Amino acid sequence: MLELLTDPAAWASFLTLTVLEIILGIDNVIFISITTSSLPRERQRLARNLGLTGALGLRVALLFSIAWIVSLKEPVLSVLGRDFSWRDFILLAGGLFLLWKASTEIFNEVEGTEHHTGRARATFTAVIFQIMVLDLVFSLDSVITAVGIADELAVMVAAVTVAIGVMMVAAEPISGFVENHPSTKMLALAFLAMIGMALVADGFGMHIDRGFIYAAMGFAGTVEALNLLRARRRRRARER
Repeated sequence: MLELLTDPAAWASFLTLTVLEIILGIDNVIFISITTSSLPRERQRLARNLGLTGALGLRVALLFSIAWIVSLKEPVLSVLGRDFSWRDFILLAGGLFLLWKASTEIFNEVEGTEHHTGRARATFTAVIFQIMVLDLVFSLDSVITAVGIADELAVMVAAVTVAIGVMMVAAEPISGFVENHPSTKMLALAFLAMIGMALVADGFGMHIDRGFIYAAMGFAGTVEALNLLRARRRRRARER
């Protein structure tokens, strides 16, 4: 351990992997913000922290069983000449769930039925379970990437722990902002649908570079920020 603390290569791997994990966690933070919004406000923070703590445990467990994770990429079924692995099935299931979640929330927002449909049935335990399971789906590729970047398990665990800590800190302000701005929430739900489609495409072997998705999210987010700024200035002008 002392050798790792004084090894520049280990620190370089740690910083690189931490930044990567944080970037790859953007979609997870958006999902957490949407999912916990179905709970009473006073329980949302606890649900986020418990869900992310459980997700951290799952990620560390995945790192300790990396040989099994790598084996998930081995074909287990062939359909019409297309080989499918357990990783493909996990990505397909996660992508379809995100599509269902996003479309249901969009319907509730548009129709104004959030108090009579999905939201009313949401429970504290179900929200935590969803956060943990979706983090597992999101973290599959990041765990595999971690093995390619860092050689030491301690470095990988430290980077994942820091990334989850950043997500815990970022989730609260992002959740509050999304909940207080309906147009931003609709945009976040559209992001979830887009991520779901990307996961489904990955499951069918059609990889979509995350850089394109994040670029689209960044552009749409910038436009939304400008719209919010314009609306705020107009409101202040009317108040004068």
